[in-house]
Amino acid sequence: MEVDDEIIKPKENEEDNRKPIVVILIGAPGSGKSVFFDNVMRVSTRPWVRVCQDTIGNGKSGTKAQCLALASTSLKDGKSIFIDRCNLTIEQRADFIKLKESYLVDIHAVVLDLPAKLCISRSVKRTGHEGNLQGGKAAAVVNQMLRKKELPKLNEGFTRIMFCQTENDVQEAVNTYGALSSSDILPSGVFGEKKTDTKVQLGIMKFLKRVDAPSKVTSDKTISEPSNHHVDERQEQSGTQPLDGVPTLAFPSISTADFQFNTEKASDIIVETVEEFVHKIGNGRLVLVDISHGSKILSLVKSKAAVKNIDPTKFFTFVGDITKLRSGGGLHCNVIANAANWRLKPGGGGVNAAIFDAAGPDLETATKKRAGSLSPGKAVTVPLPSTSPLFSKQGVTHVIHVLGPNMNPKRPNCLNDDYTTGCKILREAYSSLFENFASIVRTQEKSSDCEASNCDDEKTKKLKGFIEVNESNNSKKDWGTWGQALYKIAMHPEKHRNGVVEILDDVVVLNDVYPKAQRHILVIARADGLDRLADVSRKHLPILRTMHNVGVKWARSFLKENQSLVFRLGYHSSPSMRQLHLHVISQDFDSKHLKNKKHWNSFNSPFFRDSVDVIQQVSEEGRPTLNDDQKFMSMELRCNRCRSAHPNIPRLKSHIAICKSPFPANLLQNDRLLQNAPNKDDNV
Repeated sequence: MEVDDEIIKPKENEEDNRKPIVVILIGAPGSGKSVFFDNVMRVSTRPWVRVCQDTIGNGKSGTKAQCLALASTSLKDGKSIFIDRCNLTIEQRADFIKLKESYLVDIHAVVLDLPAKLCISRSVKRTGHEGNLQGGKAAAVVNQMLRKKELPKLNEGFTRIMFCQTENDVQEAVNTYGALSSSDILPSGVFGEKKTDTKVQLGIMKFLKRVDAPSKVTSDKTISEPSNHHVDERQEQSGTQPLDGVPTLAFPSISTADFQFNTEKASDIIVETVEEFVHKIGNGRLVLVDISHGSKILSLVKSKAAVKNIDPTKFFTFVGDITKLRSGGGLHCNVIANAANWRLKPGGGGVNAAIFDAAGPDLETATKKRAGSLSPGKAVTVPLPSTSPLFSKQGVTHVIHVLGPNMNPKRPNCLNDDYTTGCKILREAYSSLFENFASIVRTQEKSSDCEASNCDDEKTKKLKGFIEVNESNNSKKDWGTWGQALYKIAMHPEKHRNGVVEILDDVVVLNDVYPKAQRHILVIARADGLDRLADVSRKHLPILRTMHNVGVKWARSFLKENQSLVFRLGYHSSPSMRQLHLHVISQDFDSKHLKNKKHWNSFNSPFFRDSVDVIQQVSEEGRPTLNDDQKFMSMELRCNRCRSAHPNIPRLKSHIAICKSPFPANLLQNDRLLQNAPNKDDNV
């Protein structure tokens, strides 16, 4: 399950205005709804009320009306609630979602979408169930309920939906809600949604049919596959369905249709450009889309991408209408590319006409504000107004217009088969398209995924006072105002002497404004254009070694002051502040600024790349591996020494303060940890 469960702390002046939340549990009998609630309550400090129809009548089964009454009373008292009913259909959930309007609360859904066979097995075997649903009759009831199941969608009125399809997913959800204090909130959106393979679904339905027989339940002979689990046959790359919340660009093949560019040459350029950019788009994904099942360009690109071993979770092909990817194919793309004409006007047929038509007049109006025309090889990003149907129905937030070369003599600026020029322009067009998308991804990362060491609201305020925030440049638009802080310090450290502790020709050293341990400094590269780890190649080995050696020097100075400290040097795979920077951080993590799961996991999961490993990998392979999957941010909290699990940050911190276990073997190897009495020189 890929989720981003960063708990967001309200600003101090918002404390009195905090609101309770309503969590609607959704799942068949036997999916573990009551156990889920019990497990949350064991670790939670937030005041929760369980609204369970099986027990609401003085310990006996009651009515939906009684559940609504208890929910209303609890919300008036400022308590958050779990709705513990099956809630498998839209109709069953509707009245509880209406609480949002009456009490101005956020409505969450936790979907315990576990295998049908498991739910039936649990239901049949259990005894003493509150609702007396157990034994032989349970199988038939679960069977009937699952046939009617309608998975929730945001447009029902939910603020947040979290899908759990394995026991590990369930535990992650328990950890997420168990860690919420009275004032915490969670990011909105859909997390953990996955498409189930058609064959698996048919196997489930066959299993359900078999359990009908001994229960003597009459049912239709024809069992249809549940529509809410439909897997679109048009997806070319199975198993790579993007999730809501994952930045995804869907783009058509540029110039091969109306502009009649050679398909073979175009496929080479697509694959080569994707290969170049796939490491520069953070956790984003690229999807080449064509409406035809027999598309030659999709076939060529798919085979060539496989030969180059391009990660199929970062780039794949898809058959579908680019204006209906979510509703028509279940593919969630927040950005789509338009094969535009130079006037940036509707019409002309093909993709351009379809996108302008689907987006309505809002797109043309927004485009005019951005640009009046477009040159071949260029692209321009247009934020889509929320009033546009493409935004409201398909979830598209941006359209990137891109213009390729023309080989059609009936169209303007025909190159008359000059493929030397044409290939150059097409490569520029895809590069410009992907760079525009990368900028969108970076902007979204800055707003929703503040780097763990620099993400508090108060920090933003301090940074704004620490640097000049009114400077205007194109890069700032990509990274956000506070995200430019390190870049500005690196480029002009003389202007920030109050915060900088060392200035060298190649690096700048400063204390982290919000340290996550007793000692936490940043060593920042002064090379322009080296924004983050994704930009690093073999030519940057000298600066990587310099950064490492400077970091070691400072760690050694700290060890002279406090011999009990242990240091680790490394990079975040996907930082939220511009300019490559190395974290030098003591492993005590004794800091009031370490507040949530994302803070911890950003330094104690594969997301954190050790400096020595980065240098070795770049030296041997040319580029570092980026472990930027957001699943690392939602991993359970484990001690960095003994690896024991803990339900929340306060308990983890209490344990760390007394844990004397040795560090894991992998950290004790290859000089990943820096401590007293080293075995050898630390310079690399």
